[in-house]
Amino acid sequence: MTEIVLMSDPRIAAVPVADCGETLLDVRARESIAVDSRKDDERGDFAHLREGVLARLLKAQELLPDGVRLLFVEGYRPPALQRRYFEQYSDALRADHPGWSAEQVREAASRYVSPPEIAPHSAGAAVDLTLMSADGAELDMGTRVNANPEESDGACYTDAPRIPPQARDNRRLLGDALTAAGLVNYPTEWWHWSYGDRYWALATGAEHAIYGARERT
Repeated sequence: MTEIVLMSDPRIAAVPVADCGETLLDVRARESIAVDSRKDDERGDFAHLREGVLARLLKAQELLPDGVRLLFVEGYRPPALQRRYFEQYSDALRADHPGWSAEQVREAASRYVSPPEIAPHSAGAAVDLTLMSADGAELDMGTRVNANPEESDGACYTDAPRIPPQARDNRRLLGDALTAAGLVNYPTEWWHWSYGDRYWALATGAEHAIYGARERT
């Protein structure tokens, strides 16, 4: 995909899902991936990913240069939590833009939070992550992880033109490793990468997604 296709695009929802049944694994069991606690929850849902996604993260980690590591921020998100995030952000946009139609609100919201019915996080297929140095310091990526378009004035977009050269280089380093490992980026969020979900399927030309939304028991 050369254009920015948002999660609200009907082409995403139209992608069929044939869930392969892979289990959700706890990323914290793999010490080679550093896990940040900012999204920690009582059940530890945030630290889980489908087996195939985790395997590709481990591959991406191997592709990074010495002294640089992945810093995992959030993976699986229960469907109810995804819905709450989407509704809260939609409500904020609606309050700021009372003249917008429901479709305009949905489209704008999907730049930052996926509509719950197709959310890659709820499939265990998406990961939010950044880079860190060997001493644990986060590298400069131009914005914080999870900076929305309003807060960052669009700098959260992966290819945003107005970010420092070092941040651009760091985004490229992250992107090269994750792309080589088979993940795809959501271009409005430099930190969001996925594999096996509907967005990945559309981006790669796959016939169907291999991971669909699920509850973690």
